[in-house]
Amino acid sequence: MEIENILWMLVALAAVVVLLTRLRLHANAQQAGHAQVSDTLVNAHTIVGVLMLVAGVFYLASPSDAKGYLAVLVWWAEAIIGLLVLARWLPGGGRHAAPATDDSWAQGPFLSILGHVGMVLGVAFFTYAVFSGKVA
Repeated sequence: MEIENILWMLVALAAVVVLLTRLRLHANAQQAGHAQVSDTLVNAHTIVGVLMLVAGVFYLASPSDAKGYLAVLVWWAEAIIGLLVLARWLPGGGRHAAPATDDSWAQGPFLSILGHVGMVLGVAFFTYAVFSGKVA
């Protein structure tokens, strides 16, 4: 399989993760986890995610170093925001900390961990492909 095809699949999977995160966290009352995620963080995740998708598609459609570096920068920003979203599952240590809640998507944080940690690994591979000049 050519590396370009793998990168196209990673961009498509990133689109799915951004969309599912938006759908899962858009309704504050139904958020799973120990802590609520602010609308600002959810909106930042969505906006930077769309910018990342545009930059990734633009780079893969017509590769150049500058476009690749921009795509990597935006994608790492999105990955960091995603990890901040994932932090809602960290247990609260105080006496008044709310217990973890589940939603209709999954029991516990497995789906969020799979999506966001998987994307960090995908970003690392995308970064490797861009900086090593594997995309022609």
